[in-house]
Amino acid sequence: MDTEALKKSLLVKFVEVTQDRLQAIQLGILDLEKPESNAAAEGVARELHTMKGEARMLGLAAIGQLAHCCEDLLKGERERKVETRAATDLLLHACDSISDLLDDLEAAKEGSEQSNEMAGKLSLASGIAMPPLKPVRSGSKKLPPPGKKPEAPAPSAPSPRPTAPGAPPAPSSPLPLKTEERTDRATPIDRSIRVNVEILDALGLLAGDLLVESARSGLRGEEIQGLFERFSRLGDNLLRISEQQQLDEKERERLAQMESDLHLLRDDAFRFVRSHADGFNTLHGNLTQMADHVAEARLIPLASVFEAFPRAARDLAHAQNKHIELVVDNTNAGVDRSLVADLRDALVHLLRNSVDHGIEGPDTRSTLGKPETGRIHLRARADGDMLHVEVEDDGRGIDPDRLRQVAVNKRLLSEAQAASLSEREAMELIFKAGFSTREEVSELSGRGVGMDVVKRKVEALGGSVAVTSRIGRSTTVSLRLPQSLALMRVLLIRMGDDVYGMPAADVEAVARFRPEDRLEIMGTVAVMHRGRPVTMVALGPLLGLNGGPRFERPPCVVVRYGEDLAALVVDGFVDEREVAVKPMGGDFLKGAPFVAGSAALEDGRIAVLLHVPDIMTEVRKMARPVTDTQATRRLKVLLVDDSPIARATESALVRALGHTVEEAQDGEDGWTKLQGSVFDLILTDVQMPRLDGFSLTRRIKQSAELAKVPVVILSSLASPEDKRRGLDAGADAYLIKGELGVESLALTIDRLT
Repeated sequence: MDTEALKKSLLVKFVEVTQDRLQAIQLGILDLEKPESNAAAEGVARELHTMKGEARMLGLAAIGQLAHCCEDLLKGERERKVETRAATDLLLHACDSISDLLDDLEAAKEGSEQSNEMAGKLSLASGIAMPPLKPVRSGSKKLPPPGKKPEAPAPSAPSPRPTAPGAPPAPSSPLPLKTEERTDRATPIDRSIRVNVEILDALGLLAGDLLVESARSGLRGEEIQGLFERFSRLGDNLLRISEQQQLDEKERERLAQMESDLHLLRDDAFRFVRSHADGFNTLHGNLTQMADHVAEARLIPLASVFEAFPRAARDLAHAQNKHIELVVDNTNAGVDRSLVADLRDALVHLLRNSVDHGIEGPDTRSTLGKPETGRIHLRARADGDMLHVEVEDDGRGIDPDRLRQVAVNKRLLSEAQAASLSEREAMELIFKAGFSTREEVSELSGRGVGMDVVKRKVEALGGSVAVTSRIGRSTTVSLRLPQSLALMRVLLIRMGDDVYGMPAADVEAVARFRPEDRLEIMGTVAVMHRGRPVTMVALGPLLGLNGGPRFERPPCVVVRYGEDLAALVVDGFVDEREVAVKPMGGDFLKGAPFVAGSAALEDGRIAVLLHVPDIMTEVRKMARPVTDTQATRRLKVLLVDDSPIARATESALVRALGHTVEEAQDGEDGWTKLQGSVFDLILTDVQMPRLDGFSLTRRIKQSAELAKVPVVILSSLASPEDKRRGLDAGADAYLIKGELGVESLALTIDRLT
């Protein structure tokens, strides 16, 4: 065996394994600062000892020296001879030095100025001297003859004893320890290999193509069965006609033989069809399993994405004199290798924001009655084909009013536009390019290029971002994105003669809505879906295609993006299946709006896969047209109605005009709310239990404190007598629910306020 080739292969393997080991060591070092740190210290010591033994066997003396110095410092920290935080900082910097040496194996053999300096700092901190590293010349042995060893320690002769455990015994001591330590690791390492991602990508595409070809084979099998059935019917008809003919005995015998052959041929044909169907089912099942395995092979545990974050969060916190604990949950969930880079970038921005904007300083937290150590919770979970990742901090939260004011100050919005934003829309200002609540630019923030990057990256992957916050308590940013971009389960829909696909994870429901389910909000058609109004849009015209709803009850796909829903009208449904997603090549559809990719179908057609975030952005523009009514001041409105559906519809309409709404279930409930809060406007139904709208209006107008508050009656009672009764009760306006629209409501509110 070529010794040099073997050594090179071992060096490559050592670099790969040590890079993974360094991540484990750094996580263990961070745990040293926690109260229960004994197990972490033992794990770090075990990993360092194994690394030292392997490095010395391969002639990487500088790495072995640093690992040994780290062991000494770790021992000093355990014996309370070295302060924990100082030891942690030095150990982490030592890991950085070892990582640098892995990139330069020549320096790893002979040492570098940086590694020697790091070894000196470690030795000084631990109080155990380490002899300077003697460069290993080419051709020299890792295990030199014993006669040459006394020359090396000569400069350190006054203190040879402390260095003895780390220098001369190296040839003999680490060997058995290395063997013992590696025994438990041998099996899992030997059972895994590193595969080029491009090969997995090619296998994924091939698996998808094979699945499509398998489905085509199924179609061909059905066509063959149809042909055999036609031949069988034709043969039966010929035999029936021949039996009606006058034939002699010899021709009768020949006819009988033909009938026998026909029956045998038919039996053989149908036996072939059954055999082909069984083979097809087995093949298709195996190909599906293979595609699943390839998709699974592309998944890597989120631990590989999360493992660097605890140290990064600690370093950021120390730079700002903050105390932060990062808690990571469910690192076993998998994510496609192609998504890792974008996901990591997004999470880096979120963690930086949590540290810089979210978590308060220790003094502020103590004043607020919070623990001095802030907590950032990073959690992940798989939900079908989708991956949910949340970053939550227990910091100061986000104030929507402050966001509105910042947007106005930075001239991103006018005062009228800012005032018309709902609370959720105000929170989404943090995703606007150039938006930052920091007045001054720092190394961490202030340029407004953080959260917009997160949103852009996640949406480019077909995902969504949502933010929730409680002022003074917490902020949570949730990412929802597909686990894999290679294979995806989609709902195939038909638009004219073409087939389009939507990610099944974004589909809330499929339905057909009746005409009476429709209503108008802000000049846009909506339908009631599970008790809430949902914008209804024809998908064809939205995509620039011809057509629109062609049926009284058109088929609709209800899609969800974050908190938004939309009912998209389509021409029909085809199927739901798993397809191999391919990027759009060439210039035909590459970069086209609403397009995420394509997939081949078994009948030879290509299904265009739609990008739901683009579609929902366009739907939101259609559902929230810019009108002059948005320039009105923001009002606090009390809505009184005993119908949940009516309340949801009317509340959505009022909020769409930029006002806040508080709901009451009947007149008595509304009267109770009026005693505890101040409202600018009251909208009330008439027919309600306990206290009807007319009686509620009279009570309000007879109250000295409430008499000046405008009252608008919203009722389905449209007779002149009912209108007169409402006005006699003191109502300032009377609107018919069936005629209610954005213009009439906006004009009424403007007139009364």
